[in-house]
Amino acid sequence: MGLFGALNTAVNGLQSQSYAMQNISGNIANSQTIAYKAIGTSFSDLLLAQPASQQIAGGVIANSVSTNSVQGAITSASVSTYMAVNGDGYFAVEQPTTTNSSGPVYNSSPMYTRRGDFQMDQYGYLVNGAGYTLEGIPIDPSTNAPIGNAVEPLRFNNAFLPATATTTITYGANLPSLPQTASYSAATPGSELLDPTSFTADPTVAGTGKVEGQDVTTFLNQSLDGGSVTAYDSSGQPVNTQLRWAKTDSASSGGTDTWEMFYQTDSSATGTQPAWQNAGVDFTFDATGKLNPSVSAVPLNGVTVNGTPLGNISFDIGSLTQFAATNGAVTVTSLNQDGYPPGQLQSMSISNSGRVTGSFTNGKNIDLAEIPLYSFASPDNLQALSGGAYAVTGDSGAALVGASGKIVGASLEGSNADIASQFTQLIVTQQAYSANTRVITTANQMSQDLLNVIR
Repeated sequence: MGLFGALNTAVNGLQSQSYAMQNISGNIANSQTIAYKAIGTSFSDLLLAQPASQQIAGGVIANSVSTNSVQGAITSASVSTYMAVNGDGYFAVEQPTTTNSSGPVYNSSPMYTRRGDFQMDQYGYLVNGAGYTLEGIPIDPSTNAPIGNAVEPLRFNNAFLPATATTTITYGANLPSLPQTASYSAATPGSELLDPTSFTADPTVAGTGKVEGQDVTTFLNQSLDGGSVTAYDSSGQPVNTQLRWAKTDSASSGGTDTWEMFYQTDSSATGTQPAWQNAGVDFTFDATGKLNPSVSAVPLNGVTVNGTPLGNISFDIGSLTQFAATNGAVTVTSLNQDGYPPGQLQSMSISNSGRVTGSFTNGKNIDLAEIPLYSFASPDNLQALSGGAYAVTGDSGAALVGASGKIVGASLEGSNADIASQFTQLIVTQQAYSANTRVITTANQMSQDLLNVIR
């Protein structure tokens, strides 16, 4: 190739170093871009086919080297819908193809990104700072399970949570071995027990009796407060459900420690109208203070409280014991129910299990969608797009759901472009570029000397 080959090789070197400089410049410019993946430069030599004895150093070509698999630093963020991927994985995103009166229209193929600065836009979609809409799988709030397995652009505009009727009440308490009711007297043995003969109608008959309105005062004096819970009917109407306990037999009197539970059905009952309903189960305790036989659940059928029908409710027993209590009162340890009124979406956050959780005005926190992560056989061969997104290529392999990485809520992944490393490469590239210009200057001088020979 000779002298003029040296000139061409030097020009080729300048082009390659310029290519590297462009990548370095872009990396430095994007050092603060969310989840940016730096682009490196790889140099390959170009050789002419020559015998080994005549082989000469060839030219050079520059190629880009992706660093998609290199993790950026994860930092916490103040926005609850921001998210980062710790480890392997990409979010599925999409861009609208058009917009109509109802909002954006999506019918394009998904793209993938690690840029997680998602916030709700005016249409209710979660969109990141580059304009890409997050895709996921909606969750059925009644079952807390994903609806199918197909992803779609997630939209939460005006999300409304319907009311759910109470179906289960869970209860735990300690009943005092010596209940100090209003009618209890230490001087009168047995005064701690409910006396059926003092009622117009026996409320303990076959364990399913009722307390009539005319006997409410007597009942309150011979029973203990068991707590209250707000239940809900199918429309979300709140119903204050009151509970009371009455001890009907005692081991100290030669019998068995036995209690019966009542719930209020009508707070304004009078005369023979039923005011309290017996739950229909005898709760008996052994000498160790444990239920014997054990009771796990009590079915309450056709429950109606103050005219509001609640339907069938399962009264689930948690820890129910009978131990001594200095105040002689019932100590309620747990009292919860599973119903709730309707609610409007108030705010959203991202859980570390990869779900979008909505906080509603009724106080409920409900999972709204699941965010899958995708992996690729060769992520460095994805096609980079503007805004930190990537498209699938033949070399990257298909997107596979179920990446090993984990979603971190209220966090962002930073750029993996290291400024110190980029400045070092900048110096090396500048020196190499300058050296190539010296080659051109020297080769030009030599060509001038050659021309001067024939003058």
